[in-house]
Amino acid sequence: MRHFFLLSALLFSTVFFAQTRMDSIQFDPQKQLNAAQRILSGNYASAVTLGAYGEMLYNQPEGQNGEIDVQRLVVLLGYRFDDRTQFVTEIEFEHVEEVFVEQAFVNYNAAPNFNIRGGLMLVPMGIVNEFHEPTTFNGTERPAIDNVIVPTTWRELGVGVTGRFNSLSLGYQAYLFNGFKSAESDGEGGVTGILKGSNGLRSGRQKGIQSTIDQPNLSTKLDYYGIPGLRLGFSTYFGRTQAEDDVETFDGSDIGISMLGLDARYAYNRFTARGQFIYASLSDTEAYNNLTGRDLGSALQGWYVEGAYNLLPTGQRQKLFAFARYEAFNTHADTDGSLTANEAYDRTDVTTGLTYHIAPGVVVKGDYQFRSNALDDGDVADRLNFGIGVWF
Repeated sequence: MRHFFLLSALLFSTVFFAQTRMDSIQFDPQKQLNAAQRILSGNYASAVTLGAYGEMLYNQPEGQNGEIDVQRLVVLLGYRFDDRTQFVTEIEFEHVEEVFVEQAFVNYNAAPNFNIRGGLMLVPMGIVNEFHEPTTFNGTERPAIDNVIVPTTWRELGVGVTGRFNSLSLGYQAYLFNGFKSAESDGEGGVTGILKGSNGLRSGRQKGIQSTIDQPNLSTKLDYYGIPGLRLGFSTYFGRTQAEDDVETFDGSDIGISMLGLDARYAYNRFTARGQFIYASLSDTEAYNNLTGRDLGSALQGWYVEGAYNLLPTGQRQKLFAFARYEAFNTHADTDGSLTANEAYDRTDVTTGLTYHIAPGVVVKGDYQFRSNALDDGDVADRLNFGIGVWF
């Protein structure tokens, strides 16, 4: 938990600095919108809204062949039925051949600053799971924490409310979702475990695909935006995983999840910074591992800090950010029973590079990642990355 206090100190100092230098703020992160928020903003003459974002990447691990890929292309479609009712959907093509529905929900504005939503939605945990369009973050690849700790893109079916208390400069979200799927039948009267130590909860995402549910999970987020240039977020997720009918009676087929997230984004003149801390406590993992033969940890933890500076003069349409990000994440932050923590799962990435916004909505990226783990077994290769991203 020492990293929690480190990030808390960083956030406190950021708040203090922001309060003393508000007169020079050029950009307020609270005004940044993601794809769904753009569609819901209502700033379109037509009832139909069409957009897209996409990423084409090149990854070159040290000593290995490189890979070039259309990592994702997402088509955005929205429809406004009336002044209160809208529909938002995102259709994602991954690696050219895989197709997913990333979001599909109805938003009803029941009252000022109070919206009711239902459908396939993003779980509001951290920064990148909600703001993952390629022009909204530095680095060719998303932070590794937002892959193995927060399993981006993390979306599930549910219902909830969202809005703002403008007098308090506070945004809120609260949803009931189906949970992760943890176990299924092996077809021979036994159980196959879905969750594992290397990537935590990621393999259990149901993504709205004939999702199993026996009880809903609660997800909430609060965003504070009362200081220009600064946005603070606090996220929670509580519940249990889901298992198929023919295996849910097995002791250890599901686990409990309690996840907390703290994040911050800040801008001052040409300087921007962000940080994030995520901690997840998993209960009943000893019984789960005994049943399935898996190596799921009882605690997942990750954090990062990042700073960036725009090398071009303020006011230009183009921006060239030099950035550096340090992140540490461990999917075996703790283990239960006889399971020994695997040091290979205690990982550190240092990423540094350039993000060139050649026009609003078009970005070219290049960076180098120094990657390691506590085992220091040489299996984690440093990596050179290049990418092109678009969003409109």
